[in-house]
Amino acid sequence: MVKEKFNQKIEAIAVSDIRQFDSEVSDIPGIIKLTLGEPDFNTPEHIKQAAIKAINDNQSHYTSNAGFPALRQATAAYYNKKFNLNYQSDQVVTTIGATEGIAASLQTILNPEDTVIVPTPIFPIYIPDTKINDGRVILVDTSRDGFILTGKRLRKVIEEHPLARIKALVLNYPCNPTGVTYSRAQLEELAQVARDYDFWVISDEIYAELTYQKQHVSIGEILPERSIVLTGLSKSHAMTGWRVGYILGPQEFTQQVVKSHQYMVTSPSTISQYAALEAMTNGKKDSLTMKSEYAKRRDFMIKELTAAGFKIASPDGAFYLFAKIPAGCLQDSWKFVRSLAQNAKVALIPGISFGPGGEGYVRISYAASMEKLQRAAAAIRKYVAKFNKQAKVSPKDK
Repeated sequence: MVKEKFNQKIEAIAVSDIRQFDSEVSDIPGIIKLTLGEPDFNTPEHIKQAAIKAINDNQSHYTSNAGFPALRQATAAYYNKKFNLNYQSDQVVTTIGATEGIAASLQTILNPEDTVIVPTPIFPIYIPDTKINDGRVILVDTSRDGFILTGKRLRKVIEEHPLARIKALVLNYPCNPTGVTYSRAQLEELAQVARDYDFWVISDEIYAELTYQKQHVSIGEILPERSIVLTGLSKSHAMTGWRVGYILGPQEFTQQVVKSHQYMVTSPSTISQYAALEAMTNGKKDSLTMKSEYAKRRDFMIKELTAAGFKIASPDGAFYLFAKIPAGCLQDSWKFVRSLAQNAKVALIPGISFGPGGEGYVRISYAASMEKLQRAAAAIRKYVAKFNKQAKVSPKDK
């Protein structure tokens, strides 16, 4: 009998479309990439200096698995104050970015055949992470509801799957890729469904500090007993490479998830943890300058793309626009982004990469300098105008 060489679940999944396409277009001369979700700002100086001090102080040894106590205490205090939460230090686990937090959380709660509900379009990581852990996924297209999963729709989905063992709902807000976020009333509706059917809410709130009109409301405030809140410093403090994230949740959960976390990574880098401690204690306003700049970029890109004929989801957070491709252009999102990259030297991410409801859209990251965005917008408008001329379609007809 021939043994399988690899884990079948691993073989069945693919490397991220986003990363693959970013690599694919990187060799195009003069390409302007609005592809990845990475701030173009540098880590604040005071955080870098804290890391340098930690190195000079020989802070190069293991910490406890969940992160050293002072960091966990400071993290609980930071998010409690920012978002009206009520976590204690033993309800915080420090992770290798929110990415590891997602993987560890799903591994902790899922048994074979358990089902996770995932509203789409959404950053796709939750889907392979569920499948690797023998879970099942129900994808819910939210495009007809303004990219919001309503409580009514969630109840209907559950009723349509009476045999499914619903273990968790995934929320990602402000959302990657749409920039859409949830109001308190919308979250309260979802929370009531979670109570009624007794499942977890895994809430990825990594962009919580990058909201523009609305104050971010965490599901951890509304549903603390069933919420697993994932966050981190990559977006709020421009620390993508430091790989610092957090899981916040009920104590009964954090006592279990630290086991998954321990056997994945032992603990995060000690130097990164000392940098994070500085961010949590003295970096409460670090995101404000970035947020102000992102708002200007967002408004500029909305104006430019709308004039070109794109229809844009209402973005109130993160640093993405999710834009409907103009009628005169290629409507297959993969064909559109490849054509745009080759002919206009601008790289975007195809909407279909984010699941049902994404086809016919593109994701634009405005975490790039205004100079790059200006050049990209001009190139996109010129490209679309060429298609409009060929199809004899004007922007006002869209």
